[in-house]
Amino acid sequence: MLSATAGYRQSKIARYDGIKMVQSTIKFLSASPLLLAFIKILIILAVVLGIVAYLVYMERKVLAFMQARLGPMRVGPWGLLQPIADGLKLLLKEDIIPAGADKWLFLMAPAISLFAALTVFAVIPFAGNFFVTDINIGLLFILAISSLGIYGIILGGWSSNSHYPLLGALRSSAQLVSYEVAAGIALVGVLLFSNSLSLVEIVNRQFSMRTWNIFLQPVAFLIYIIAAVAETNRNPFDLPEAESELTAGFHTEYSGFRFALYFMAEYTNMVVVSCIAVTLFLGGWLRPFAHYAALDFLKFAPIAALLGAAGFVQWLGVKSAVKSERYFFTALAATFVVLAALVAYPPVLNAIQGIFWFSAKVLTFLYAFIWYRATFPRYRYDQLMNIGWRWMIPLALANLIVTAVGRYLWLAHHATRAMAWLGR
Repeated sequence: MLSATAGYRQSKIARYDGIKMVQSTIKFLSASPLLLAFIKILIILAVVLGIVAYLVYMERKVLAFMQARLGPMRVGPWGLLQPIADGLKLLLKEDIIPAGADKWLFLMAPAISLFAALTVFAVIPFAGNFFVTDINIGLLFILAISSLGIYGIILGGWSSNSHYPLLGALRSSAQLVSYEVAAGIALVGVLLFSNSLSLVEIVNRQFSMRTWNIFLQPVAFLIYIIAAVAETNRNPFDLPEAESELTAGFHTEYSGFRFALYFMAEYTNMVVVSCIAVTLFLGGWLRPFAHYAALDFLKFAPIAALLGAAGFVQWLGVKSAVKSERYFFTALAATFVVLAALVAYPPVLNAIQGIFWFSAKVLTFLYAFIWYRATFPRYRYDQLMNIGWRWMIPLALANLIVTAVGRYLWLAHHATRAMAWLGR
């Protein structure tokens, strides 16, 4: 009896010490904002680069299913280790520099594209309390930094001293300039409702208005999505790297890991434009219809998602004919179940709500990028420019004018009612 009592006291003391340690750690990080920002940057970089690596795997698998194939199956259970194998293979490949190339620009160009894409994550709010920094010109910062990525493509094509990369670089510069104009004008409509360039404030305004901006600006959302697909050089707008015309476009002369950097930049930009669309139009980290108590059951979606993943993984294990794979999938399914049990703890469940909903929305957009590639044929270059200049920009300007006039009339109407009420 005494030993049981002593054990209970020791466990209680250990639990108290653990809580005290966590509280002291949080207090220390709160007093060291630079260290806290550095830790957040490391977490974001690790997660984003992991997503980029497995986004390639996801694309190959989804396209395979849409075409009645299996996709990668050789490396690891169900091909799950394929991204690691691809990365190692590209690291070990010879890095060739053409004889007539501008060496330093040729080496720097892929890094410029990747660094510009990764820098944007500094101002993206992944949850209400998880972002590196919140600046009052956050959206302007994103537009400025993301537009620098085009320099990596232009310099890579020009420094290669080859005709095909140069043509690809010229195409890309014209394409990005055309569609960045339309995307920028479309986003101004959101700013008229939010009255702020801060991304955190834009999400908070959607919460206070009790509706997402996609319902207030559906035309702007459509324009931004089309422009985002064009800016990331994805199908059906992948003209800068059209294999049938330009061999491989601006990265024809690249090999080894520098070749991989361009693809990392492209997939990172896919994540960037998806995060921007979620933040500006789909409520950011807010769950759908957060003000409706009847939908409070949606807060249990993280638990349901983990249990669904466990069921799917276990199904893969049952279907596998390889004994070691069956053990692997069973262990992975058990891990998901344990995570679901951990997430069911109310403080943990409340803490991850923002990250979960933000991630779910971003993954939906990333799946749409892959879906477009499997669905739409590539446009001709004259069709691409025609859509950008004759349709997208005029439509974005018309939407902006209508939004500005409607916003002015709405404010004037409410101001008149307020003055009449005060006059009483």
